[in-house]
Amino acid sequence: MPKYKFIDLFAGLGGFHLALEELGHKCVFASELRPELQKIYAENFPDTPIYGDITKIPVNEIPEHDILCGGFPCQPFSQAGKRLGFTEDRGNLFTNIMEILEHHTPKYVFLENVQNLKNHDNGNTWQIIHDRLSTLYHVKEAILSPHQFGTPQHRFRIYIVGIRKDENNPDPLENFDFPIPQHYDCDIKTIIDESETDFMHLREETRVHLNIWQEFLDQLYKHGGKLPTFPIWAMEFGANYEYEEVAPAFQTVKQLENKKGKLGSIVKGSSLEDCLTYLPNYATTNKSKKFPSWKIQFIKRNREFYDQNKEWLDQWLPKIKTFENSHQKFEWNCGTEENPTIFNKIIQFRPSGIRVKKPTYSPALVLTTTQIPILPWVKLPSDSLEEGEALIGRYMTKKEAATLQGMHRLKRYPDTIPVAFKAFGNAVNVDLVKKIAEKLINHESNRQSINCTATECI
Repeated sequence: MPKYKFIDLFAGLGGFHLALEELGHKCVFASELRPELQKIYAENFPDTPIYGDITKIPVNEIPEHDILCGGFPCQPFSQAGKRLGFTEDRGNLFTNIMEILEHHTPKYVFLENVQNLKNHDNGNTWQIIHDRLSTLYHVKEAILSPHQFGTPQHRFRIYIVGIRKDENNPDPLENFDFPIPQHYDCDIKTIIDESETDFMHLREETRVHLNIWQEFLDQLYKHGGKLPTFPIWAMEFGANYEYEEVAPAFQTVKQLENKKGKLGSIVKGSSLEDCLTYLPNYATTNKSKKFPSWKIQFIKRNREFYDQNKEWLDQWLPKIKTFENSHQKFEWNCGTEENPTIFNKIIQFRPSGIRVKKPTYSPALVLTTTQIPILPWVKLPSDSLEEGEALIGRYMTKKEAATLQGMHRLKRYPDTIPVAFKAFGNAVNVDLVKKIAEKLINHESNRQSINCTATECI
């Protein structure tokens, strides 16, 4: 494989750097907006000059290079954000990438972003990106996840590669294939270190929440029931407000008063705003006069579930009355079990509810500490216990998150858990990037070798 010079844009902790350096290539320039990550990058890669805001650096001051790498900011296109795309400043950073490509015309371009980039704005955003790259490069993209290659993390991202166009040459990517996804029996326990003492402790309130939802499971199966395939929205248990034809925010006080709202509470008030406070928060939206069909179905199914299990649910419901809204939702993603338990599963407290999944692979790392995966079965070192703390159960550690992203090779991570998980959540996956880069460069090298041999034969 030829050895190339590359630049690392929106560098974060240096995922592209690690991957390409391990393939023998040299990073000659890096850019990262956040000062705290610039400092860590400099400590991990002392031979690489690291700069700040890429928009403030003239393109002619960027060194010549063969590969441009960049996990350009994903929030403008993410389903978790406002999905503003090119209307947001960070979305326009793709323009800076194009300016560098147009000035330096490196042989390769290698970009990464969220999966939703492909569908954002009905595909228009991706079409703009593809068309602009295609003015200079043959382009190919794929949506892949580390769990498809044996790493226990479910994290689909779009990977975009390009090879510079040369006159009169056919498309070198025509016969290029990204690494082929495989089925692996992933096990999150392969990256767990039970001796680790640097972790975020579970609050007692969190443990109470988990115990009460486990009681829900126990009572359901004790009474011969089975977990439904739809998310549990406990706020609908006992509710009878109207929702199918007209959303509550477009109803009158007269239509709402004396109906039953969240957890069966009686709706009352002299204004529409007063009445809506008695309803589940997802039912108070005024974006559309009619709820989308999926929401109508979720509400309907939860009410039917309540009617079928009312006898024991009425005894259980008061226990979650003080939970915040998202903690009154429950998503079981583990299939059918004879005696279901949440205490040997991966748990996330998400805005959509408490999500429970099998301990196969981690969900994608996210930017907020409240959504760090909980590992309730992990034994805690005795010297790490806080007063009165249970002997098992904690959040995923920085080191474990680094391993999921292939960044355990780094000498240093961010000091605090919030900064570390935000950085890991934004990072590219080193092992998957390495697989793609190796295949891309080998493909082009082999193609050129074949062409040269054919020419010599002639």
